[in-house]
Amino acid sequence: MTQNYKPAYPPEFRQQMMELVALGKSPKQLSKEFGCHYTSIQAWCRAAGVPIRSSQAIALSATLSVPCLSANERQELLELRKKLKRVEMERDILAKATT
Repeated sequence: MTQNYKPAYPPEFRQQMMELVALGKSPKQLSKEFGCHYTSIQAWCRAAGVPIRSSQAIALSATLSVPCLSANERQELLELRKKLKRVEMERDILAKATT
């Protein structure tokens, strides 16, 4: 009787997931994006002591941090967000093209 199971995720992958959670991504977002279960990501974060913030906390911290930015910093933030959206879209297109 053989069991079908997925091999353990490499340490580099786990570290990447924990870094993304620390930056504010939710485990559910990451699970959809990278194809692993969100409870695995939560377990890795808990084991490493990485706090998992709720989407409400992320939104609140984002709104609180904006007034503290200078006009130049605000402009740079807007430009970087646009660039990030473009790069993410390009990545998604390339990922679909390779499958």
